[in-house]
Amino acid sequence: MIRIGHGYDVHRLVPERKLILGGVEIPHTLGLLGHSDADVLLHAISDALLGALALGDIGKHFPDTDPAYKNADSLELLKQVVALIQQENYKLGNLDAIIIAQKPKLADYIPEMRQNIAQVCHADLSQISIKATTEERLGFTGEEKGISAHCVALLIHC
Repeated sequence: MIRIGHGYDVHRLVPERKLILGGVEIPHTLGLLGHSDADVLLHAISDALLGALALGDIGKHFPDTDPAYKNADSLELLKQVVALIQQENYKLGNLDAIIIAQKPKLADYIPEMRQNIAQVCHADLSQISIKATTEERLGFTGEEKGISAHCVALLIHC
């Protein structure tokens, strides 16, 4: 049996915050605002995995009203999501994610993002696809007001 999930997340860009995507700190003048580290990529991936099994979303599991998740490392949150997936006797088949950001350019950081995600998901690197695109200066991401990410994930019953 297979299950498919889709995840989406968005966060505003602000000064005096680190920019963390896929568990990688990326040098930039702005960072993402959020209760946790605001890693939109890992949040979209977590939502896709949870959604595939109808387990809700990361807000349900890690609410921004809980001080325990203040500045939380989203790689650690993803580990907890993967544990939930394993409890349901599923494993990752593959995931395909895209980060939408006008700046900074992300191509040089994608290999490390893929490595981080593969490790946490107990997957081979070939199962993890991460892409980045701009919106040609259109919309809030194109105007550099925020960054968003989408992910589609396939889970396979063990």
